[in-house]
Amino acid sequence: QVQLVESGGGSVQAGDSLGLSCAASGSGFRINTMGWYRQAPGKQRELVATITRGSSTNYADSVKGRFTISRDNAKNTVYLQMGSLKPEDTAVYYCSAAGLVESVIDYRTYWGQGTQVTVSS
Repeated sequence: QVQLVESGGGSVQAGDSLGLSCAASGSGFRINTMGWYRQAPGKQRELVATITRGSSTNYADSVKGRFTISRDNAKNTVYLQMGSLKPEDTAVYYCSAAGLVESVIDYRTYWGQGTQVTVSS
């Protein structure tokens, strides 16, 4: 069983910074890509940023230059440092981990429970 536990989030003012972290646990799961997605009220879930095991990154245009994703492979943990936050960044942020489940030789994606980020103007 793979579990993703997120921490961080909260309420901040526009222009502030905030950090999120997500730790994956469970045996027999070789993680390749980890990432962050977000979902605002009434909108679909959207990509924020992803990072591969080799540290290749991908960002949504809306967060480029403001957010930084990083990971610690030894700890199976992914981080999201968010800067210059805007009210439109308000959303529930979800962590994801995609990789090989060795017991079934199948590639799967797991999700965290989500953490609220609220940015007020």
